[in-house]
Amino acid sequence: MKMRALLRYRRLPHIWAHGKSAAAARKQVKVPVIPILEMPDGTFRNDSTPLIYELEAIHQARSVVPVDPAAAFLAHLLEDFADEWMTKAMFAYRWLDPVGSVQVSRWLSFDALEGGGLQQSQAHAEAFRKRQVDRIGLVGCTPGNFALIEATTRGVLAALEAHVVDGTCFFGDRPSLAEFALFGQISQLGTDPASQKMMQGDYPYTYRWLLHMDDMSGCEGDWHGPADFTPQVVERLLAIVGEVYLPFLVSNSRAILAGSEELSLSAMGCTYTQPVFRYQMKCLAEIRRHYAKIPASEKATLTELLQRTGCLDYVQEAA
Repeated sequence: MKMRALLRYRRLPHIWAHGKSAAAARKQVKVPVIPILEMPDGTFRNDSTPLIYELEAIHQARSVVPVDPAAAFLAHLLEDFADEWMTKAMFAYRWLDPVGSVQVSRWLSFDALEGGGLQQSQAHAEAFRKRQVDRIGLVGCTPGNFALIEATTRGVLAALEAHVVDGTCFFGDRPSLAEFALFGQISQLGTDPASQKMMQGDYPYTYRWLLHMDDMSGCEGDWHGPADFTPQVVERLLAIVGEVYLPFLVSNSRAILAGSEELSLSAMGCTYTQPVFRYQMKCLAEIRRHYAKIPASEKATLTELLQRTGCLDYVQEAA
């Protein structure tokens, strides 16, 4: 959903394929995770963040990276948070719900098989549901961790709910990679039975915002200038990043370097544990690389914001 919405906004011609076509594409990449993009030369790519930057290098028009270096960094940081932490919200709300997980697994099986009869579809759905539920501990979406996942999810949704009645985007009148990443995860909350009910009841305008973000191809807007690139929604989201996500990334890296197989942290009055994940060491390194390349002359206001939201010590290399 994230990449499709981004491609639509950027007006990049594409064919959206799912079901059996998507299954065939997964065989063309080393790690069979979505989204997968087949390039014009017939090669295949996945991992949405590198894909976004690769498309930026190829197509300059309707960029999703803000021109201002500080805003570009913030967009990257929020995009990474959405991809690596908010995916836990999608996973937890979906697979911890014993009733909703059955319904969603049947929907996904219906999408994947594109026929074959009800019996085959439901058997496939149950096997898929069991596989996903068995992965709950691996990705940290356990009942014991749900309190923190729920607190961060509601914090994000509350920040969006206050913002979207004033404007769709964060860094101007056009969307950045951050909005598309958040949309990608939250769109699933807006689809699954239990979380959809929660969104419609408690965050109705954010629920409607999802429809707007799904197709921004008609958007014609500009970036805000350096003086006003941080609306309140950005600061509220950064406060969550500084309290939860960046400490999580640092805890993960430290645990790996110490030879531990598990990380733990306390945040928002909750405890959280999960197995370490080496890919997220790369995420932390990329965040720090993006921060380090900002010219010193552009960092004054950004540094104050990052300090205020608890992010600064973590994005600096010495953290």
